[in-house]
Amino acid sequence: MSYREEALAYHRSGRRGKIEVTVTKPCTTQRDLSLAYTPGVAEPCRDIEKNPEDIYQYTAKGNLVAVVTNGTAVLGLGDIGAGAGKPVMEGKGVLFKRFADIDVFDLEIDSHDPEDIIKVVKLLEPTFGGINLEDIKAPECFYIEETLKKQMNIPVFHDDQHGTAIISGAGLLNALEIANKRIDEIKIVVNGAGAAGIACAEFYIELGARRENIVLLDTKGVIYKGRKEGMNPYKERFAFDTDMRTLTDAMKGADMFCGLSGPNILTREMVRSMADRPIIFAMANPDPEITYDEAKAAREDVIMATGRSDYPNQVNNVLGFPFIFRGALDVRATQINETMKVAAARALAALTKEPVPYSVMRAYGVEKMEFGPEYIIPKPFDPRVLIWEASAVAKAAIDSGVAKIKIDIEQYKEQLEQRLGVARQVMRVFINKARKAPKRIVYPEGEHPTILKASELIVGEGMAYPVLIGRREVIEQRLSDMRLDIEKSVDIINPETFPDIEKYARTIYELRRRKGLVWEEARKLIRKPMYFGNMMVHLGEADGLIAGVTQHYSDVIRPALQVIGMRPGVNKVAGLYMMVMKDQVYFFADATVNIDPTAEDLAEIAILCASQVRRLGVEPRVAMLSFSNFGSSRHPYAEKVRQATEILKKRDLGILVDGEMQADTAVVPRILDELFPFSDLAGKGGANVLIFPNLSAGNVAYKLLQRLGGAQAIGPILTGMRKPVHVLQIGDFDEIDVVYMTAIAVLDAQTEYNTPLDKKLAELAQHRR
Repeated sequence: MSYREEALAYHRSGRRGKIEVTVTKPCTTQRDLSLAYTPGVAEPCRDIEKNPEDIYQYTAKGNLVAVVTNGTAVLGLGDIGAGAGKPVMEGKGVLFKRFADIDVFDLEIDSHDPEDIIKVVKLLEPTFGGINLEDIKAPECFYIEETLKKQMNIPVFHDDQHGTAIISGAGLLNALEIANKRIDEIKIVVNGAGAAGIACAEFYIELGARRENIVLLDTKGVIYKGRKEGMNPYKERFAFDTDMRTLTDAMKGADMFCGLSGPNILTREMVRSMADRPIIFAMANPDPEITYDEAKAAREDVIMATGRSDYPNQVNNVLGFPFIFRGALDVRATQINETMKVAAARALAALTKEPVPYSVMRAYGVEKMEFGPEYIIPKPFDPRVLIWEASAVAKAAIDSGVAKIKIDIEQYKEQLEQRLGVARQVMRVFINKARKAPKRIVYPEGEHPTILKASELIVGEGMAYPVLIGRREVIEQRLSDMRLDIEKSVDIINPETFPDIEKYARTIYELRRRKGLVWEEARKLIRKPMYFGNMMVHLGEADGLIAGVTQHYSDVIRPALQVIGMRPGVNKVAGLYMMVMKDQVYFFADATVNIDPTAEDLAEIAILCASQVRRLGVEPRVAMLSFSNFGSSRHPYAEKVRQATEILKKRDLGILVDGEMQADTAVVPRILDELFPFSDLAGKGGANVLIFPNLSAGNVAYKLLQRLGGAQAIGPILTGMRKPVHVLQIGDFDEIDVVYMTAIAVLDAQTEYNTPLDKKLAELAQHRR
């Protein structure tokens, strides 16, 4: 299939187009219908009539943007008409929703008259929270935007102008830092005097460039004082006295080339004529003014950006408009002013210097991505862009006086994080709890880049005190290479040079001497990072341990069991997964340790998991799962689960639990309420802790839900240990997972496994003895 055929099939297959309207409130009963429409809908109408600002409380206006075009400058296709431009506008809606959770209606206005567009858009102000103008040709686009900004009290933003300017501006700031140049001293050549070219030139001035140092060119050549052909008031702003007439003239001694024109117009000779360490932003699409390879062949010292994703440093407008509107909408800004645009560019420039998450590198298929000539602009799939840029824009709106509402920016950052997914929202609660009483957490794989990246986030959150096990010189070098300034905030311990290593060796020897361990082996064993880390926890010199990025599950658990051991009263440890769905969180166990647990084992696993879930601040509702519903089958497999349920109920531990039951019975409240009203879980909203009859069922279930159901799996959370030990999944190099497991370990350490349920478990153990 050709690329053209693939693109057409993409738009044609399934539901036509790329967007749809979804319902955000229930509408399944007569009561719902009466609230959604008449008569209930009259109540918000009355309130909005009395107080127009209430429209933001009762409607979608505050999260709704109009993408408006007349189709006169669509991509590189030119004036193709309003209808032909609709696929682009729908695509814009996809990007708004995907990257910033903003809803969009696209409006294609069939008119070449700027006054028609102005009138239509102005009349629609009650509907929308913001207006994104798109693919309207110059110079009409300037007039339309300027007029609408004067007449409307909601943000109006022509992305073709300002989006390119802001993203390239961020790249320019970083390129200048690398080239060791000042923006107010450089000579800039802007080739292309359309909407984007003029906007870039004006924005670079906002960033500190001098107007007299900018040479603007169009298809006729240099814009100079006295030129008559092809001029307009917007070009005239850049006209000055000069003998330069051609691009070749302009490029001599230039520090920066900004291209928004056409393909292959910049030659190697022109590049060679530029100043030292030249900056070339060749942003014509789909083919740039000069290719990356050609520019590099001409000058090794060139810093290059294009509009293409297959070259380094893509200037992609999706890094701008979704996040700029997000920040503007959330403070109800009346406009997007220059202060907000500059804030967006500076936020992007600053983010580029931060360590890049593994998830981003994985999305782009690279092993290394760091600030430098080939990384001067963040990547669109970096989830941090939303938090950094939207919050910067919101703050700038407040500071510059165009925000109708003022917000706490730190709290706003947390709200933005929640838009990245339910998992982040859930874990933010845990992280905030961890911050109240941070604990000392040890990482035996302390030399690994994932652990080092995670440590920076952990230190930044103030949620734990990382202890990195490894060679100091290796860790310090990697911290330097990764630009992680946390050396003073973490402890680095090398077992080989640890002063108390003999004490540690003696302790493990005493623990294991009757289990085959001899003294010389003990001295060697304790120098292994996994055993050393567990010994720190055992002796109280650390509060918890996180490991597993480079080691199999069993290789992490074995040292923990041998050194730290299980809690009093516990006979089996178990692995618990937090499964985060779009609107619900479930806990699955056992999904990692016990292959075929007995009824007694299942009861213990349920108690351990309920205790862990309660420790996380969630009230457990436990379902003991089987293929049988409350005695519908007498098969031994079902009987085992039924017996486990009876054991739990006899122990009277204050846990809401029932079984045996099928999985859908457990999670569909209607089934419990209508078919099994006698169940302890009936009328409680269904179960949130699911205990599986064996490892096969639990492991298969969590992986299917993760891969096919779109759930995010957090875990495994190891339950039953005397002190917190949690396991990472081997090969999972996403530092966010390390942060999440650290938060859970800190919460465990805060309670010291001393909840009422933990105490009852210990009492039962003493009673059994």
